[in-house]
Amino acid sequence: MSERFVEVDRLQAEIQKYRSSELLLQDAEITSQDVLLRIEKVILEIITSLTKEEAPVLVFHNRSSWANVRFNSAVGLHMGPDSSTVTTIRSDCSSSVNRFALTLKVLSAVYKLVQSNTFATKRDIYYNDTQLFRTQRAVDSIVDDISCMLKVPRRSLHVLATSKGFLSGNLSYMEEDGTKVNCSSASTAVSVSSNVCGIKNISSHAKFVLIVEKDATFQRLLDDGFCSKLAPCIIITGKGVPDVNSRLMVRKLWDTLHVPIFALVDADPHGIEIMCIYKYGSVSMSFEAQNLTVPSVMWLGLLPSDIERLRLPKDVLIPFSKKDESKLTSLLRRPYVVCQPAWEKEMEKMLKQRQKAEIQSLTSLAPDFLTSVYLPNKLRYGGWI
Repeated sequence: MSERFVEVDRLQAEIQKYRSSELLLQDAEITSQDVLLRIEKVILEIITSLTKEEAPVLVFHNRSSWANVRFNSAVGLHMGPDSSTVTTIRSDCSSSVNRFALTLKVLSAVYKLVQSNTFATKRDIYYNDTQLFRTQRAVDSIVDDISCMLKVPRRSLHVLATSKGFLSGNLSYMEEDGTKVNCSSASTAVSVSSNVCGIKNISSHAKFVLIVEKDATFQRLLDDGFCSKLAPCIIITGKGVPDVNSRLMVRKLWDTLHVPIFALVDADPHGIEIMCIYKYGSVSMSFEAQNLTVPSVMWLGLLPSDIERLRLPKDVLIPFSKKDESKLTSLLRRPYVVCQPAWEKEMEKMLKQRQKAEIQSLTSLAPDFLTSVYLPNKLRYGGWI
């Protein structure tokens, strides 16, 4: 147990060292005036190009290229300062002129929001001109592009995203608008805030935070009163691949409460990747990794080794598909696997067994096996409760 706490303390120290370096620009240094000046600089460059009778372009680091990503155990996958692969959106190219126009449209909306110190959701921007944007996904992508181009956290753009995640447990806090939120109800969950960074006055006696991959498993824990029966704790789900707000919330809880963070995911490549997003981040959001990753996340279950150890019935196991094999092979090549030998061992076991299992498969042993046996034993054996 002591060794695990030492590891958590080591990570905290590494993060403080990393954050104090010149590699990252701190949120405190990003003011509304900074954002406005950066937008004005982009517009000035466009005007300058036009005066020279040159086609204006927008340039930002490529958010989908691994070539731009570096790995650091204290922050996960982050966009390095020496990133060289860029995306260029040209105004004189038929394949990108529409993207160019849409980006300027959103940039204009962001400028007005920051200037007036008001906020809007990405949904609001989309519905402001649905015929122009055509899809919500287009707006979502452009907002992230602008954040990357200006090198500012997305929330500094005053554009909020609708949350899909839920949380429950021993936790209370105040929203930025003064609304008091209590997550301790035994029967209902609270939606993750759409403005996590505005949360203040966080109060909790939780011993740990449990990230739950699936909403169905989250609801089962809620129905069984897991947050109060075993030990005061907090459970949170991003309902699959987590949205940015769910990731921000987990990071906020870790920064504030300094308690262990566990992940409960399916024993399959998809579940492992979701856990890795919480812990190490994603390529597409690597430019904001310092605010989204939680390097201390621990894999509590379901482990591939649990399948054999618990002797799960064969009829609840799912054979590997070619897609599963490809995903797992890709994960094993990720830079962060090298510093997680225990994870690598579990993943290699899964690859060898060529089978996977969902968390719900534990009900084949007993209806309440997850909450009454599996999780309590895992946490007590690890010395966390």
